[in-house]
Amino acid sequence: MKRLTSLLVVLAAILCCPINGYSAGGEETVLVDAWFNSQQRTNAAGQQEYFHYKWNDVSNSGFFLFGQVFRGYGVSTDTLYSAPTVANLKPAQFYIIVSPDIPVKNPHPHYLQPEDARQVALWVKQGGVLILMANDPANGEIEHLDQLADLFGIHFNPVLSHHVAGAAHDAGKIVVAGDGPLFKHPHTLFMKDTCTISVKHPATSLLADKGDILMATAKYGRGTVFAVADPWVYNEYTNGQNLPPEYDNLAGAVELVNWLVKQVPSFIH
Repeated sequence: MKRLTSLLVVLAAILCCPINGYSAGGEETVLVDAWFNSQQRTNAAGQQEYFHYKWNDVSNSGFFLFGQVFRGYGVSTDTLYSAPTVANLKPAQFYIIVSPDIPVKNPHPHYLQPEDARQVALWVKQGGVLILMANDPANGEIEHLDQLADLFGIHFNPVLSHHVAGAAHDAGKIVVAGDGPLFKHPHTLFMKDTCTISVKHPATSLLADKGDILMATAKYGRGTVFAVADPWVYNEYTNGQNLPPEYDNLAGAVELVNWLVKQVPSFIH
C-alpha cells in the first residue's frame, strides 16, 4: 500500500497534475544556485557545461528529476549564475543553495560572504522560500554556508553522519512514519554521508534519525527556510536505478515540493 501511494504521488507530479487539490498557478519560479556550486565539466561536444545539482543534468549528479517535480506543480525552473542579490532573486519564489563548492570539487570556489547572507535574508523576509541543502564536510562547504543558515536559527554541524560504505545501504536508511508536518505519507528515504543540523528559535526540526536532526525549517518575516543535511533528491537516488526498491526518495521529493509550494505567501488554497 505504501509503495502504491508513493508511486501514485510521483506519477501525478511528473504528469504535471496538481496534487491534493493544490496548484502553483504556473507563475512561480525556482532558482537553483550555480555560483556557490559552479562545477563545470567538458561535454561530448568539447564544451564546458555546468553540472552537479543542475536542472539540465540528466546524469546521476543532476537535479533533472527534482526539476520535473517542481514543473509538475507548475513551477518554472531557472538557474542563477551570479551571487544572489535581492534584485536578482526578486523574480523567484524559491531559491536553492546546494552543497557549496570546496577546492577538491572546484579549484576556484565562491564562498558565501556576509553580504550574500544579508541579501538572501532580505529576500526571504519579503516572502521568499529558501532551500538550503548541505553535505558532509568532505563533499560540501559548511562554514561559510552557516553564515546564512545561522540567521534563521539553523546550524549545519561539520560532522559525518549516516556514513555508507559501498552497498551497505542500511546505514543511510531513514524510515519516515508519515502524518508529520512535512511528510504526510510513510517513506523509506536514503541519505548517504550527511552532516547534521542544530536548531534554535525560530527554527524547528522537521525530521530526525538516530538522534540527529536532518531537516529543519524556520519562518523569517513573510518567508520560509527549509534546511536539509544532504542533497538527497538528486538523480542518483531518485531515478530508481541505484537503490534497492524499498527506497522512495522521488516520492519523498514530491511531498517536499508539495510542502514548499504551500509556504509561498501568495499561495492560494
